[in-house]
Amino acid sequence: MVSLCCQVENAHFKGSSFYKCYCVCAVLSLSSIITMLCRVGQIRRCAASLSQTINQVSASRQKHTLPDLTYDYGALEPHISAEIMQLHHSKHHATYVNNLNVTEEKYQEALAKGELMEAIKRDFGSFQKMKEKMSVVTVAVQGSGWGWLGFDKESGRLRVTACANQDPLQGTTGLIPLLGIDVWEHAYYLQYKNVRPDYVKAIWSVINWENVSERLQTAKK
Repeated sequence: MVSLCCQVENAHFKGSSFYKCYCVCAVLSLSSIITMLCRVGQIRRCAASLSQTINQVSASRQKHTLPDLTYDYGALEPHISAEIMQLHHSKHHATYVNNLNVTEEKYQEALAKGELMEAIKRDFGSFQKMKEKMSVVTVAVQGSGWGWLGFDKESGRLRVTACANQDPLQGTTGLIPLLGIDVWEHAYYLQYKNVRPDYVKAIWSVINWENVSERLQTAKK
């Protein structure tokens, strides 16, 4: 007799199904033990699937890059020339990758739509210019702190600024926070080490623009 079993439940993670397990105490018969062993195998398979999903989400924070070939361009000669291989890899394949990055950037802009996008264009010239300005300000923070996109209620305009350490945006500048980028080292060091610009560049891929838009609506009231 055994006093432990695992129960599997469905769950959801960014569009991908995975499983979670939890332990309950029970007295198991032989048939229950067999069932449990089957479920353990299922849990292991689902854990592997979950790990893959997490890796995919993490990878989505960076731009796509052209993968290296595992062989030389001339490895298929004389059947396929090195010139053809180089052309298809460095030109055609590279173009597809670049176009994918451009499309995803346009998608980010589309998410920041409506009144928020109008305000960004009015106060910064374009969505891209706002991103560039906020990125520069955020990367330039000395030590720890935050980069901010805030709303100036007096002028009715958006502004980009930075705050050191734990200084509150509204308390020190009067701006109402709409979007903040955390540049304390614990926010990125394990993945990006001391390359803060790469972290700031990647963070734009996971901004919740719907939430930023809602914050702007609230700030205007």
